[in-house]
Amino acid sequence: MIRVLLADDQVLLREGLRMILENAEDMDVVGEAGDGAQAAALAAALAPDVVLMDIRMPDVDGVEATRLIREAARKGDGHGDGPKVLVLTTFDLDEYVYAALRAGACGFILKDTLAPDLLSAIRAVARGDAMVAPAVTRRLIERHIGAEGDPLPRADSDLATLTGREREVLVLVARGLSNTEIAARLFLTEGTVKGHVSRILAKLGLRDRVQAVVLAYECGLVRAGEA
Repeated sequence: MIRVLLADDQVLLREGLRMILENAEDMDVVGEAGDGAQAAALAAALAPDVVLMDIRMPDVDGVEATRLIREAARKGDGHGDGPKVLVLTTFDLDEYVYAALRAGACGFILKDTLAPDLLSAIRAVARGDAMVAPAVTRRLIERHIGAEGDPLPRADSDLATLTGREREVLVLVARGLSNTEIAARLFLTEGTVKGHVSRILAKLGLRDRVQAVVLAYECGLVRAGEA
């Protein structure tokens, strides 16, 4: 069973999410939080596999709650890698998702996501994958980096460890392509692409695909507006 903690200040939304998740045979809602402080406390107490985290909550928001949860996981709390955080956002109104990804969230989904896609996202995050919605991810990061100016500098030596093919794969990951799409674009097998992605993450010291997307934009490997 995938143990899920719901964190949202809207009671009706939490009730709707609970109904959807409890209809899935492989999921169990272990708790609900109405703000970020409660979410962080319950994550520590209940050790869920996934925290479905709203961004906009009173007092402690979802960004800070995500940081607290992931910080506790890094320190080691007896629960392995700790809870994975999957962010909920309305996107068009939300200015904080980029910060949540940097705080340690494994991905994000929109609040109007269809139930089957929501369940798939939770399962993906629970098994250790990053849930990156390709088109939305690209638009989100372009929006934030475009608003903040030039990408942040990063040492050339970091990217210098990549082979030419790995660098090419990283660019396509940052542009929002899935492994299947990258394989078709580069005439490779999907297994080969997965291998490249794993080596990229290891060489650059990244946790997951989400961090790879952020890094590629920050170091200028991919720039806002590029297709």
